[in-house]
Amino acid sequence: MNDSTYREEIVRLETQIDELAATIESCRKFVLAGQIAIAGGGAVLIAMLVGGIQFDLSFMGIAGAAVLGGIVVAGSNRSTSKEAAHEITAAEARRATLIAQLDLRQIPDQNA
Repeated sequence: MNDSTYREEIVRLETQIDELAATIESCRKFVLAGQIAIAGGGAVLIAMLVGGIQFDLSFMGIAGAAVLGGIVVAGSNRSTSKEAAHEITAAEARRATLIAQLDLRQIPDQNA
């Protein structure tokens, strides 16, 4: 490989790293939304159990769906986030290897 090919690959890896970072940030938001759904649905179910809210079959169904849906959303996005983090680590390692292989010239310090 020549320096031009290394540079193109480094740029491609940096773009991939940026995209993966955006994916992780998006996953964090969905994990938070899932946790909120779990907490909200669980609170409604507990409130019905202790008598804080009058028992209603439709509320119970919605609350149960919120808990289950929150578990699914949070779990799947958490695993996607972990997978993206592993991909970022691999891409950063590859980028560091390519940078180390470049024939870089040291620029003398102008203040010295």
